[in-house]
Amino acid sequence: MACRVLLKIVYLLTCQLLGLVRLVFRGDLANDAELLVLRHENAVLRRHVGRVRYKPADRAWFAALAWLVPRRRWPEVFPVTPATLLAWHRRLAAGRYGTSKRRKPGRPPTSSGVARLVVRLARENSLWDTDGSTASS
Repeated sequence: MACRVLLKIVYLLTCQLLGLVRLVFRGDLANDAELLVLRHENAVLRRHVGRVRYKPADRAWFAALAWLVPRRRWPEVFPVTPATLLAWHRRLAAGRYGTSKRRKPGRPPTSSGVARLVVRLARENSLWDTDGSTASS
């Protein structure tokens, strides 16, 4: 059983390695042809589908890939306008670096139970000085 699992892992790794070698040594013409096919597929899908609703993961993926593609090529590469890509990126950055969820500066509020306890102890202990004067009257 362990031998079969090991053989399967070696087989899968070999397939992945050969696929990577094929991808590296493939000519530019094949890469360009593949890109043209994918662009045409996108154009066909855009014609047949009404309005596409992108999920947050799709938006994050497109915003991340936008950094790898020159900005002048964005209109022909991405399925949305460059302004939309920038808006998605701004929203991601605002969520990452936003300060609205951080704790406010200063001392945290005292719980109501502690406040009641302090008031009760002050009433019960008449020797406590509550107004700043001395208790020796």
